[in-house]
Amino acid sequence: MAEPEEVTPNTPAALGFAMPAEWKPHQATWLSWPHNRESWPGKFEKVEPVMTTAVAALARSELVRINVLDRQHEKHVQSLLEGRVERANIVFHRIPTNDAWCRDHGAIFVTRGEAGSSRSALALNFRFNSWGGKYPPFDLDDAVPPQMAGALGIACRAVDMVLEGGSIEVNGCGSLLTTEQCLLHPNRNPALDRSAIERNLRDSLGVRQIVWLGRGIVGDDTDGHVDDLTRFVSEDAVVTVVETDRHDDNHEPLAENRARLNDARLGGGRRLRVIELAMPQPVEFKGERLPASYANFYIGNSVVLMPAFNDPADEPNRRVLESCFTDREVVAIDCSDLVLGLGTFHCLTQQVPVF
Repeated sequence: MAEPEEVTPNTPAALGFAMPAEWKPHQATWLSWPHNRESWPGKFEKVEPVMTTAVAALARSELVRINVLDRQHEKHVQSLLEGRVERANIVFHRIPTNDAWCRDHGAIFVTRGEAGSSRSALALNFRFNSWGGKYPPFDLDDAVPPQMAGALGIACRAVDMVLEGGSIEVNGCGSLLTTEQCLLHPNRNPALDRSAIERNLRDSLGVRQIVWLGRGIVGDDTDGHVDDLTRFVSEDAVVTVVETDRHDDNHEPLAENRARLNDARLGGGRRLRVIELAMPQPVEFKGERLPASYANFYIGNSVVLMPAFNDPADEPNRRVLESCFTDREVVAIDCSDLVLGLGTFHCLTQQVPVF
């Protein structure tokens, strides 16, 4: 774990900004509607109904902002949501994207001040290179954050570092989780060492402690995003996925991550409370394993969207999350087809905190 250090002057952290926890109240949830059929070969038609169900659940208690390609695409998405979602709870933005993964290409929001008139927000524009240049082109995705900021009427600050939102997890009280496999991978920031990356995280996101996990799950093309592994569910508690089958390729890396969480300390030397989620049976497509994980849930204002996989572990894991979020309904939605795109609900969403 990185030790707290002084922040750099004139950075967001020095100006009093910090990234809130996902369970804090949202002004909205933002997503980029799926349109790239190459991400879901042969199954794209099954993806939009899943998205419609997810938006309908979220829109019961918060605004949902949706990036679309153009007027025609907006009319198409609007027709899918007709009768499922109150029109006043949806705002469309004609912000074209290369793909749908708003968690990674969208702005990351930090806030300062107390809720109410004194609170303000800032949109951070980290560089996006499509997970190490894997899926060109990505120029439209990289251009999304300033447009999101413009739509909200807030300032946008560029950060000279490649970072995807799915690679970090915060508790809103100064602690951040990430993985060595992703953030230290040379395909992201080859000129930055661990110390420089930690400095950028502290300066940009207002965190003090950084907890490093190791590797991600099999099939994760993001090089080990933490949102498929371990998630804060309160200031001092996390859920983390485990694989009990010692012959499964996920067993060893997940066991190592579990051990690191046991050793982790938060501010004041507090231990983390660690709650386990079981992994589903392998989900495959044409012989390739997909990154199916119950950790890729999204916390809305009144619901938690949990990916399900038509697996015996679906309901036990839903009950685990229900015990963590007693003030929210945990909605399990079958993502057996959605995960072909190599992500599910957390990858597809980005929260806009109240400001």
